[in-house]
Amino acid sequence: MKKTKIWMLAAILTLCGTNVLFTSCSDDDSEEPVKKEYFTQWNTCEALTALQEYVADVTNPVSKNYIPEEDRIATFDMDGTFLGELYPTYFEYNLLEYRVLDDPAYKDVAPDDVKETAQEIREFVRYGAKLPSQFDMKHAQAAAKAYAGMTVADFDAYVKAYAAKEANGFLGMTYGQSFYRPMLQVFDYLKANGFTYYVVSGSDRFICRALVAAIGIPSNRVIGMDVTLRSRSQGDEAGVNYTMGKEEDLIRTDELIIKNLKTNKVLQITQEIGKTPVLSFGNSGGDAAMHNFCLSNSYRSEAFMLIADDDARDHADREKALALGTQWREAGYHVISMRDDFRTIYGDGVEKVDFTFPVE
Repeated sequence: MKKTKIWMLAAILTLCGTNVLFTSCSDDDSEEPVKKEYFTQWNTCEALTALQEYVADVTNPVSKNYIPEEDRIATFDMDGTFLGELYPTYFEYNLLEYRVLDDPAYKDVAPDDVKETAQEIREFVRYGAKLPSQFDMKHAQAAAKAYAGMTVADFDAYVKAYAAKEANGFLGMTYGQSFYRPMLQVFDYLKANGFTYYVVSGSDRFICRALVAAIGIPSNRVIGMDVTLRSRSQGDEAGVNYTMGKEEDLIRTDELIIKNLKTNKVLQITQEIGKTPVLSFGNSGGDAAMHNFCLSNSYRSEAFMLIADDDARDHADREKALALGTQWREAGYHVISMRDDFRTIYGDGVEKVDFTFPVE
């Protein structure tokens, strides 16, 4: 009886052939193996076609452009590239505004210069006031102070608690859910084709880690703005002279190490990854240096810029976005139009609505 069962199993496996690796046997011997469709949330477009042709080329072992898996490195900006940034501004700006002006545990003890920065964000998002020049750095220095003294674990929990709030300007979505669904499919597609992708953001590294954990990106593949960390009892003693105890926490300090924008992105990629990417994705001038670095690779490489040109499903300035699209094409980057190329942005059930602000 056992021999009969073994013979029948062997016959079934033989009849199914290689299909057993992909799907169950079918009554129709002519049925093709089921293949995963990665881009169900995209429209047919130039940028997607370019990405698919590129991946097919560089993963083909007989192609002159073949890239070994260990060198298939892709880098992604975060805000505005695969995570929303128009609610009404960057997540980290919204978070600082809340921390300094609304959080009852901190607002009464915030330093004056930090309050000034948070107020400038508030006036920008509520009244359209222009941010001061070099505001990226001013914000980074204020943020370093605003979260100083928090443990790494407490800061992670703080970010995730704010991310659970309803995103301003949308119904049916929290800040932490505001991923561009079509771009998540790019991650899946690249992973299936042997690419390793990294988040390379101007936002705080630990904010990025807290947000992208929800989509399975490991913390060691996140590069961002950094502040100095210290062991709780370390004080001012240099880490090379101090031995951390078993029960000590790591805390954030107010010492800014780097704001990870423009050429700083290239420096950090080189420091932390040690390889030049072959694919680069971004959405602003802060990503151009990273793109140019990618395109300098001796391997065939490509760079992509998203433009926020969808003013029906997102809070976009279409005219500005289209001008940027022209600029990015002239720079040699592929342009992804959120309006034309994405079937959805945030997924079903998410509705754009007017921004709302408490009465002051």
